[in-house]
Amino acid sequence: MTDRKRPRLKQGAGGALPSFLVMDVIRQANARQRSLPAGAPGVLRLEVGQPGTGAPALAVEAARSALGRKLALGYTEAFGLRSLRERIARHYREFYRADVAPDRIAVTTGASGGFLLAFLSAFDPGDRIALASPYYPPYNNILHALGMRPVVLEATEASRFQPTVPMLEALRDTPEGLPDGLIVASPGNPAGTTLSRRELDFLAGYCEREGIRLISDEIYHGLNWEAPPDTAATPTGTAIVINSFSKYWSMTGWRVGWMVLPPDLAGAAERLKQNLFISAPHISQVAAEAAMDATDEIEANAARYRRSRGLLLRALPEAGLADLSPAQGGFYVYARLPDAAEDSLGFCERLLNHHSIAATPGIDFDPRRGHRFVRFSYCGAEADIAEAAERLKIFDPRSAG
Repeated sequence: MTDRKRPRLKQGAGGALPSFLVMDVIRQANARQRSLPAGAPGVLRLEVGQPGTGAPALAVEAARSALGRKLALGYTEAFGLRSLRERIARHYREFYRADVAPDRIAVTTGASGGFLLAFLSAFDPGDRIALASPYYPPYNNILHALGMRPVVLEATEASRFQPTVPMLEALRDTPEGLPDGLIVASPGNPAGTTLSRRELDFLAGYCEREGIRLISDEIYHGLNWEAPPDTAATPTGTAIVINSFSKYWSMTGWRVGWMVLPPDLAGAAERLKQNLFISAPHISQVAAEAAMDATDEIEANAARYRRSRGLLLRALPEAGLADLSPAQGGFYVYARLPDAAEDSLGFCERLLNHHSIAATPGIDFDPRRGHRFVRFSYCGAEADIAEAAERLKIFDPRSAG
């Protein structure tokens, strides 16, 4: 027999994406917790934006009731249960005074499913989508996986790490010119900063005039500490809005979110959703609809996050981390490391291994500049944030020992 080499099997380029580093930190924190002796103080989880409050009681009861009644849980319409979409439309009227038709609302498999549908319905491979750094890593990674090209705008404290029209205008004179799209997040992750109504309107107006599709990430709405949130959803607008039940409604594991689509993209997004996802989980949609009426419980949760935010904003400067993002909303404080400190990877490893506090290195959100930043989340149990504040008092950020 002739000894022939077998042909090399092709591997997709998507497998070369970088890790979503916070997931690695979660694994390391879990390993640290397992290694601790019985009775030792546990690991405090400040690395991930997962509310420690759990789904609202009304949501849990609605799911339990549906199972008890043996509701025929199956496929829903691709865009979701009509009753849930109508309830979301009511939320826009009551919360934002915005009129959004239910037919423009698509219930998605978490916000992640919404971003995939948004990018596929609005853009083609090779298109350029701008985003300000630091940014939520899956924006960048999903775009790469789809063959689209992120255009990173290096934002600074001067713009509260938010994109601006001058940043976009600076691209006009580059060889490739203005981008095809722009992602904004308010409140943002990791910096927790927000856009004012004036700033959002200015960006949205500029994008519409210049043919740039705006995608507005609004998943932290309701968790605004300085001013009420403003939405990019308007009756005739061209922006795509992404939201989720994961953060304000504390339903991360239920994997249910929504999109508000501009009229020109609703049909394309529905066809894509039919083929890619069929529908969001039926039981999660039932629970989500009930959660929207759990106002008292949800607002009590938000008050807990606000108190934890205050604890962390006081504790970090006392621990030598005084250069902090404004933390105007969401769950996060983005801290610049002192000049004498090691890079963010080493800093977070030391914080975990010596003090059992898990935090996320800034390189997850800004590969070029993030080695000087760390993100701390304050949405865990309130007692854990208080304990983290105590442990930080004996932590020296300048020491590499």
